[in-house]
Amino acid sequence: MATAEAAAAAEILREIAAVGTADLAAAAEPLRADCLRLARKVSLLSHLVAEVAEAGEGDAAAAAWVRELVRALEAARRFVALGRTPPAAAGASDKDAICNNTAIQIKYVTWQLQAALANLPHSCFQISDEVQEEVDLVRAQLRREMEKKGALDGTVFTKVHDILAQIDNAGPQSQQPHQQPEQLQMEKFSKDHLELQNAVLLVSEISGLSKSDMTKITSELIEGLENAGTPDSPKLANNDIQSSDEMKNSSEEVKKPDSIAIPEDFRCPISLELMRDPVIVSTGQTYEWAFIQRWIDCGNRTCPKTQQKLQNLTLTPNYVLRSLIMQWCEEKGIEPPSRSKCDGSSHEVGGNRLAIEALVRNLSSSSLDERKSAAAEIRSLAKKSTDNRILLAASSAIPALVKLLSSKDQKTQEHAVTALLNLSIYDQNKELIVVAGAIVPIIQVLRTGSMEARENAAAAIFSLSLIDDNKIMIGSTPGAIEALVELLHSGSSRGKKDAATALFNLCIYQANKVRAVRAGILVPLMRMLQDSSRSGAIDEALTILSVLVSHHECKIAISKAHAIPFLIDLLRSGQARNKENAASILLALCKKDAENLACIGRLGAQIPLTELARTGTDRAKRKATSLLEHLSKLQVL
Repeated sequence: MATAEAAAAAEILREIAAVGTADLAAAAEPLRADCLRLARKVSLLSHLVAEVAEAGEGDAAAAAWVRELVRALEAARRFVALGRTPPAAAGASDKDAICNNTAIQIKYVTWQLQAALANLPHSCFQISDEVQEEVDLVRAQLRREMEKKGALDGTVFTKVHDILAQIDNAGPQSQQPHQQPEQLQMEKFSKDHLELQNAVLLVSEISGLSKSDMTKITSELIEGLENAGTPDSPKLANNDIQSSDEMKNSSEEVKKPDSIAIPEDFRCPISLELMRDPVIVSTGQTYEWAFIQRWIDCGNRTCPKTQQKLQNLTLTPNYVLRSLIMQWCEEKGIEPPSRSKCDGSSHEVGGNRLAIEALVRNLSSSSLDERKSAAAEIRSLAKKSTDNRILLAASSAIPALVKLLSSKDQKTQEHAVTALLNLSIYDQNKELIVVAGAIVPIIQVLRTGSMEARENAAAAIFSLSLIDDNKIMIGSTPGAIEALVELLHSGSSRGKKDAATALFNLCIYQANKVRAVRAGILVPLMRMLQDSSRSGAIDEALTILSVLVSHHECKIAISKAHAIPFLIDLLRSGQARNKENAASILLALCKKDAENLACIGRLGAQIPLTELARTGTDRAKRKATSLLEHLSKLQVL
């Protein structure tokens, strides 16, 4: 492995990770959000690149993998550069095309990063458990991102990837033009292949390929498609992303509308798909609700079909057309399209969009009472339905609420943090909340707010940490885990429960386990183990301990905190689930630790363990039996 290439990877990574909101001020949505999410994910790979660089020279497999990683990072850097470059003035239709083009490119960049991480040759590098966990988290996040972006241009992606590998492996000669003259090759491409050409062009540009390589890839793809006798669509499922069952289900879903010609009036002018939730805009044109809403949310104020200016942003349900679509589906034997929203009146709130926008404006009012009242109402709206959560986020409520977290009025602060908690229930809002910079002010509320605000701040941290890379971000934010531990120690009954839930979720990530122990989490946990008046407290303490004990440093700290006597008491008198978890923690404490094993022997654990091995749950029986075997070996020695 060339250490110079590892250094190049580190330099590219630092450049991408340094990109912030201010650098992307000129970028339109969704490009801006895509760039920020990509920069956050790439920044999590800094420790991996550092350990790879420390490994020094390696074999050919290691060198090839580092080159693959550098290629993926270079593509990511090119994509982020799109967001940093001020766009030229564009019409509404051009903006739509740009959105579609960048969507293909971010899918490829995500796919390439995931492929590189999947091919990491562990035998070539000494990757620590903590770094491996970070890699696994980033891979999982990239997979989810790809699934969220929709069908992948798998064949195009693979061809570009292979061409890049050939260039790296064979040197400059691999970049020679294709055998046939370029012009002759391009003339072979009929209009039927324009979509394929466009996909190749976009992916090749973000990969830094030459025009001759683009031609070669397109030619090979078209030749393969024609030989196979398949349609010329490049959109093939990627086996890394979908299981066979998922691909089968996806295929079945696509066949249903494609098997019968759909009347043009039933298709959305934006997506060209059968509409399930048609709405009318002010120009009289009808669109699928989700697509026209996204168009508007991107800042467009024209009708996509007519290019006329929208006089207002009201979206009126087209019940007549929906009824006709349903009737047509029944006649053709097609499964009727389901509504895109949760309930039957998906536009009950949509009709009040202007009212919601007025509420959001009041969040920035100069009057404290107006700000407080608006935050309270938004808190209530966000609690009621998914529709409201989507509309509130689309109306820029999240950045305004984040600003109110710093309010000196505790009630306003409480309403704001609770509103963000309610908005975070909708998964796509979780990322918007983090991108808006909410983590630090939420932690400040957790430290200094009213008790109800602190409780809801802890619940918000739990909700946001359900996204894996947020576990890393929250855990590494100064004061976050300390504030949760303090709430676990001195909060209300509900506050302790919220803090315990958040801490458990954060401690799934390896590095957060050590942070929690160093923040003093074992003190309240030991107290909770003794709280016989609250069985729930014992459950919560055991659940957190069962996660912490898998880390060596935490295991030593748990032993020093004198947890073993409490755990053995639970073996004797605890409920079935408590006995099972206590046995599991004791087994982890005693593995490869003769001192702890001797301690549980001295404290008389054999009798309750024997009883548990006879009458406990299946898992409890296994743990108890294993502990008894270890004790038996110790006695023989």
